[in-house]
Amino acid sequence: MKTLSIMYVEDNTELRNALTEMLAGPGRAVVAFATGEAALAAWAAGAPDLLVTDIGLPGMSGTDLTRIVVAEKPTQWVALCSGYEHGRHIAALGKNVRMLPKPFELEQLEALIGEVNEALSSP
Repeated sequence: MKTLSIMYVEDNTELRNALTEMLAGPGRAVVAFATGEAALAAWAAGAPDLLVTDIGLPGMSGTDLTRIVVAEKPTQWVALCSGYEHGRHIAALGKNVRMLPKPFELEQLEALIGEVNEALSSP
């Protein structure tokens, strides 16, 4: 079984630590970052299977981070998280970009992880 790599970008320390702990487990490798810039540097060294990022980050926004990584790798899976409505422009970012409205249920993220796993295991 392949290990699913997840990169999580969230500037709120408590939320970042809690969700990182919830996502970690058998078959998953999770790395977390507080800024888009730090995440982009790590992404360039090795793209994860799934990038989960808050939109409202200090400095580089999650939307800008997504634009950069999807331009480099159009098949990149991304979950953009926000408490605000961003639906229309999210769809234009890439075919594997999804919106997770905050606050979201862990089940919503788990469903997306299942979708990513299924897509990556398909020939």
